[in-house]
Amino acid sequence: MIKQIPVHGALVSLTSFGADEVRRHGQVWFARLARTAGANGVEVRGELLREDAAGELDALAALAAETGLARVYSSPQGMWDATGRFDAAAVHEGLDRAFRLGASWLKMSIGGFAPRAPAGLDVLRTLLVGHPVELLVENDQTESAGTLPALAAFFRAADDAGVPLGMTFDMGNWHWVGECPLRAADAFASRVRYVHCKGALRRPDRWVAVPLESSAAPWRAVLRALPATAPRAIEYPLMGEDLARITGQALDALRRLEQPLYDNK
Repeated sequence: MIKQIPVHGALVSLTSFGADEVRRHGQVWFARLARTAGANGVEVRGELLREDAAGELDALAALAAETGLARVYSSPQGMWDATGRFDAAAVHEGLDRAFRLGASWLKMSIGGFAPRAPAGLDVLRTLLVGHPVELLVENDQTESAGTLPALAAFFRAADDAGVPLGMTFDMGNWHWVGECPLRAADAFASRVRYVHCKGALRRPDRWVAVPLESSAAPWRAVLRALPATAPRAIEYPLMGEDLARITGQALDALRRLEQPLYDNK
């Protein structure tokens, strides 16, 4: 059974606990921790599944049925490969895994989509017709799938092909590709169904993910521009000896952001 994402829900992307730790303990262990900390749902990461992916997905689905956790499945693969070829197998696998998990949403990037030759959109439409899992497009940290022009071109082509898609809006990723997150929010707000609440801070050699309150970006203005009803997920490092307490505090902070932002809009 697919558990719907609660309106104003606060989720945790399981990658927040660190790839090495998640691979060591498994995503079931961290999903249980997130639920204990008060999360409404979790984002299960395809790149962190163990060798027995089907077994781990089944265990996560059972945990969710037991605890009431909503689920999002994140595929690490793009819908188009680097050559611009539509990767039907990757989308099919993502939909199958999301369904097995009982996830409401499958999150993928567009990968190497080529707007001048948008082959594959008809196949994508066929794959999605009648499917209980909704596909959401995320802005990633690449020029081909994370910039405003690339995503705008994709959404235009998809709309023209009769494949209207919603969006996962990652607040932090825009910085990695040199885009303004507020400009992106204004452009894509009507499509946004789910928000990664990740701040970004510039170090001398790279960008790093941080809580919104530590971000140099105009995150309050970005959140005001996005739909108030879009569930939000933590996707920045959660570390410390008492992870349940730290995660609970982060979830409380995420929920506290909500009401004041829209009271004065």
